[in-house]
Amino acid sequence: MRMKEVNTENFNKEVLEEKVPVVVDFWADWCHPCDVIKPHLERLAKEYDGKIKFVALDVEKNSDIATKYEVMNLPTLLIFKDGRVYGALVGAYPYSKLKKEILSILGLL
Repeated sequence: MRMKEVNTENFNKEVLEEKVPVVVDFWADWCHPCDVIKPHLERLAKEYDGKIKFVALDVEKNSDIATKYEVMNLPTLLIFKDGRVYGALVGAYPYSKLKKEILSILGLL
């Protein structure tokens, strides 16, 4: 499942106002580790469709949001619930660890 791209215009609606938890993948074209985890995130998006929303945000095109949330390294995953950041993961992880960390942050383990 392909993740929806979010940007400055739709970030509030797609992330902060969402009823289910949202994992935001902060990425850039030049970031190889971002490419490595993208298939894992797409797999999780399919597996948890309707329970956890997965979206992607290009930091080059939306630096204001990256700055607001102090994203300094890529890839960074920010996990939002009820309009606030619940947790963060920085770096590339294998699928099983990525899944475990996200579910742990959300209290779903």
